[in-house]
Order: sequence, then C-alpha cells, then structure tokens
Amino acid sequence: MKILSSDTVLITAGKDKGKTGKVMRADHSARKIVVEKVNIVTKHIKKRADGTPGQIVKFEKPIDVSNVKLVCPNCKKPARVGFKKLENGKKARFCKKCGEGIANPKLSKK
Repeated sequence: MKILSSDTVLITAGKDKGKTGKVMRADHSARKIVVEKVNIVTKHIKKRADGTPGQIVKFEKPIDVSNVKLVCPNCKKPARVGFKKLENGKKARFCKKCGEGIANPKLSKK
C-alpha cells in the first residue's frame, strides 16, 4: 500500500469528499485507513449491569484506500504515488506530479 500513517490525504469519494486529513492508522491487509476528523460515526452504547452508564460515542471509521489521494508534501497537491529504486537497492516513494521524493513519515520523526 502506498499510503502510510502520518501522511496527509485528500478524500476523493464518499460523504466527506474534498476534505483533507492526517492518516492515524493504516491496515495494510484490509487496505483501509483511518483519517482524523473524517468519516465520523455515532455509536449508542447501552448501559451495563455493572453500573457503567449508557453513552453516545463519536469516532472515526476506516475508509478504503482507493477513496483517497496522497497530498504531496513538496508541491502541496493531491497526486498519485510511485516507487523508484535507489542506488542502495531500497525502494522510495515519489510524487508523480512533481517528481520529488516523499519521505517516510515514520523515519522522518526520529
């Protein structure tokens, strides 16, 4: 999957079309991602016998990765993502619009 957690994405389909947000979680096996403040659903939780009160909870549900586009951190435009092989044999992501490399968000935090 070409989209990783901590990437910024643009929603291209669904009720939140046109919104942008940061990816909080990415499930590579199911090809789903959770984007903060996008696809908010309301769940009603019944009260429990042990005294826990009933409540209404709002949270983000996962969306399919095919319904988003990565926003390039270099050109700030939504673009497709490609891979290039580097000299050291590793693969790196790049923006197909501007041609610049896209850093891995997990590696750039350190």
